[in-house]
Amino acid sequence: MKIKVGVIYGGETVEHEVSIISAIQAINKLDQEKYEIIPIYITKDREWYTGNMLKDIEIYSDMNLIKKYGKNVILYAKDGSFVLQNKKFPKNIITDIDIAFPIMHGTNGEDGVIQGYLQAIGIPFVGGNIYASVVGQDKVFMKDIFEKEKLPMTKYTWFYDCDYKNDSESVIKEIKKLKYPVIVKPATTGSSIGIKVADNDKELTEAIDNAISYDNKILVEEVVTDLKEVNISVVGNYEHQKLSVIEEVISGNKFLTYDEKYIQGNKGKLKGGFKYPVKGGSKGMASANRKIPAEIPDKQKKEIEEIATKAFKALGSAGTCRIDFLIDEKSKKVYINEINSIPGSLAYYLWEPLGVSYSELLDDMINIGIKDYKRRLSKTYTFDTNILKGFTNGGLKGLKGVKGKLG
Repeated sequence: MKIKVGVIYGGETVEHEVSIISAIQAINKLDQEKYEIIPIYITKDREWYTGNMLKDIEIYSDMNLIKKYGKNVILYAKDGSFVLQNKKFPKNIITDIDIAFPIMHGTNGEDGVIQGYLQAIGIPFVGGNIYASVVGQDKVFMKDIFEKEKLPMTKYTWFYDCDYKNDSESVIKEIKKLKYPVIVKPATTGSSIGIKVADNDKELTEAIDNAISYDNKILVEEVVTDLKEVNISVVGNYEHQKLSVIEEVISGNKFLTYDEKYIQGNKGKLKGGFKYPVKGGSKGMASANRKIPAEIPDKQKKEIEEIATKAFKALGSAGTCRIDFLIDEKSKKVYINEINSIPGSLAYYLWEPLGVSYSELLDDMINIGIKDYKRRLSKTYTFDTNILKGFTNGGLKGLKGVKGKLG
């Protein structure tokens, strides 16, 4: 019997389109001999849809087609199963799924929101739990943990948008303890969205205003000027980890931009005003310019592998991730930048040089998800208690006065 895998993607996030690309790539590479693949697409207005037509990326160029031919559903637990039920009349059950596979980038998907819902209804799912997802998405939380683990990082500071609006001078003064150039980032977005480099005070205020339009928490870091950017992927959980090859990212800018990641070299035909190339177009992160393996000394390679493993375990990550590093070519220092707990294209291209196909990578991720689910079941989350005993056998009468006050 095939395992029913519900691939969940899209959502209310600035990385909505990138999520679709990554999910369709994975859907096409999941082993159909082992799995029955059920696409579960979440629109930008948070409606859930399923249907085989969602496996074709061209359908996303016209939302009217999805709403017309897709099944608008809700996912919940029923009688020991996890079902997709028609949201509209007739409210029949469309199908059930055995395991959920979130491939959602950024806000409301990669940040613990969807993981919290899946864990609350009790369904097995692929990837990190709520805690790993939260700290893997919030760059400030992440850096606080890295700092505790004594991992090498560039100097940084952070602030809330309200701090800046109420007292911009104090915030700027704190930032100026760093050295220009600095890079300004929304703390919880990905795909290089909302990020700008500032070389002076004027550019700094422009970068802050831009970042604040995406997030209420802003991170500012010193820039590595003689930069080589390299990435590595890790697959596993807190018990076991496997490492991919290391790639060198090739960028014509001070950091790898959204266009370089997803658009350049993929000028497919745009349809219906959709924001990424469809047929024959973008291949997601797999389309960025890169050198595999990175041309770095063995000493740096070993250092990156050790830091990546330590970071993965410190955050409690699971499934697959991509960890980004900065190398100062002048000083030869290595700095950890950030972890991507659901990376674009699931970083499959970093495993292929080791002979691991995308299908095999997806298999590993699903198996890890099943094992982590069984481990959760083995733990104690509830216990018998008589704490409510006083509220039974007439004890509830004492709540009448409370009811009046609450009424």
